[in-house]
Amino acid sequence: MKKLINDPADIVVEALRGMAAAHPELRVDLENRVVFRGDAPVQGKVGLVSGGGSGHEPMHGGFVGPGMLDAACAGEVFTSPVPDQMVAATEGVDGGAGVLHIVKNYTGDVMNFEMAAELASAKTGVEVQAVVVDDDVAVQDSLYTAGRRGVGTTVLLEKIVGAAAEQGRSLAEVADVARKVNDRGRSMGMALTSCTVPAAGRPTFDLPDDEMEIGIGIHGEPGRRRVPLAPAKEIAEMLVEPILADADFTSGPAICFVNGMGASPLLELYLMYGEVAALLERAGVQVARSLVGPYITSLDMAGCSVTLLRADDDLIGLWDAPVRTPGLRWGA
Repeated sequence: MKKLINDPADIVVEALRGMAAAHPELRVDLENRVVFRGDAPVQGKVGLVSGGGSGHEPMHGGFVGPGMLDAACAGEVFTSPVPDQMVAATEGVDGGAGVLHIVKNYTGDVMNFEMAAELASAKTGVEVQAVVVDDDVAVQDSLYTAGRRGVGTTVLLEKIVGAAAEQGRSLAEVADVARKVNDRGRSMGMALTSCTVPAAGRPTFDLPDDEMEIGIGIHGEPGRRRVPLAPAKEIAEMLVEPILADADFTSGPAICFVNGMGASPLLELYLMYGEVAALLERAGVQVARSLVGPYITSLDMAGCSVTLLRADDDLIGLWDAPVRTPGLRWGA
């Protein structure tokens, strides 16, 4: 294992310490492993909290800042944060308008966020709502979930909902936007290689050089099937066709997101986007906005995922709104 680390046991805290040094506009609570926007809590604004296991950077800490999240909790690599972290994050972003928890559908995350919401409400009286993201069309149930996994739509949801909260919408309105995005988003991923969890020191699974895994999750868990390595054009079809078969994306504008899993360069991701865009055009899908890059990764895994979101004028406007975070920034 070759990694830029000191001790695997310290990787999360040391990465957060580096993030704090690189981004003084953020406030990093190293004890609780929570990244806050520097001006949190913002009075009168709905607070947005997300989080999950580390190893998916820039998700979630890289999406903290104006126009996106107010706080993000960092668990150990591929491990849910604990309720105490989430309570600290919730209390730290409570500006009097309530707090929304954005939760990817993994069993530990869902359970711990539910517990944290109850604890925070009992302690301070803050109103907390939660939205669970479950957009992965690859599998109905997996090693980590009951129901579909939460993957790429989470990035789009955090951006759009962040803009809604920034506009001063109420907690109920912000939660409705989040549910709308989740209902309209679908994702599918693939891997060319496994990833290596630092504490394990070896690849999570064996994948021969002439094979690839279709339908993987963001923790390196297996997907639908293992198939022979194929050209990008065929890989794009394997990702796009299940998404289009699962929901109708021809009735309005769409946001298309091609995500890198950590080790695939932008050269390959833009090539993949070209293939995906061609497929969508032939299918009658009007792509109004796009995002390409490694935004929800799986450590050093090579591969990509495709996310489609059926949008409308409100969602497009919220997508275009200014955002200023380490991982996503425009219009500000």
